[in-house]
Amino acid sequence: MTAWPSSAPCAIEWGVASSAVDGESGDLHCVIPGSACSIICAIDGLGHGPEAALAARECAAIVRAHSSDPLEELVRRCHDGLRDTRGVALTLGRVDAQSEQLSWLAVGNVDGLVLRRGLVRGPTLDAVLQRGGVVGYRLPGLKVSAVALAPNDLIVLATDGIRSGFVNSLDPTLGVQELADQICSRFARGSDDALALVVRYLGGAP
Repeated sequence: MTAWPSSAPCAIEWGVASSAVDGESGDLHCVIPGSACSIICAIDGLGHGPEAALAARECAAIVRAHSSDPLEELVRRCHDGLRDTRGVALTLGRVDAQSEQLSWLAVGNVDGLVLRRGLVRGPTLDAVLQRGGVVGYRLPGLKVSAVALAPNDLIVLATDGIRSGFVNSLDPTLGVQELADQICSRFARGSDDALALVVRYLGGAP
């Protein structure tokens, strides 16, 4: 899926690409779009194969069911709901179009980057603070951080099946699906499930 239908006002558009090493991928995304607030999430079920996919699906279902919760509470709900699974790593964010701000947090190794066009020293604006742990097994102290957004900023979430350094080759002028496809095709390790979620912030709510 890429952009939300034009008849429904939305502050974001997105593209996603993924690959699996063992049939069903344990790396999933969850996007809940809205005109005022949108939820974005990249989930990496530990390991790969059916058990990793099950953990990721259950996590995504909890995020969808409780998307209006504060982010810390939402992660705790996921932690409680995944205790009988392998657990997951995730980066979870809320795009607030009224305040033009991204609030996010990460547990485990799922990259989160904000990119803006035209920066002198390259496109990277900010990165999510990653904290070690596993949702469903060992939860670290949770801390939400915030990044100011401007129209056309890109938010990129990538699981650890994507090699680091992909940001240096990104062209922010490309479409979100093309960017996601390029990240996954050029930087997937091949030895693990991989997922890239690319979100473009379109602007504040009317």
